[in-house]
Amino acid sequence: MQAHTRKHHIEKDVVAEKKSDVMVDWRSTFTDLIDKFSEAGATLRGLRMREGLTQNELAQEMGIAQANISKMEHGKRLIGKAMAKKFASFFHTDYRIFL
Repeated sequence: MQAHTRKHHIEKDVVAEKKSDVMVDWRSTFTDLIDKFSEAGATLRGLRMREGLTQNELAQEMGIAQANISKMEHGKRLIGKAMAKKFASFFHTDYRIFL
């Protein structure tokens, strides 16, 4: 059996600096997006962007038209319970965030 030949690039312990104790509510941070899209729409858009997907790519994965994704994100079409469950399964989250 061969000996381990690589050395770890960090020789000493590293302590991460602690972030501020100030907590900010996410709704107050994203009020402009919520006003523009709706809370469920902003959530859908945020998750889609996090995954690096276009509306068209997400629509293909969900089996619906791209126009429906756009309408859902802009709050012009409600996200039903069945579609919310499909989104939740795809994004590995709880379906209630889309309702």
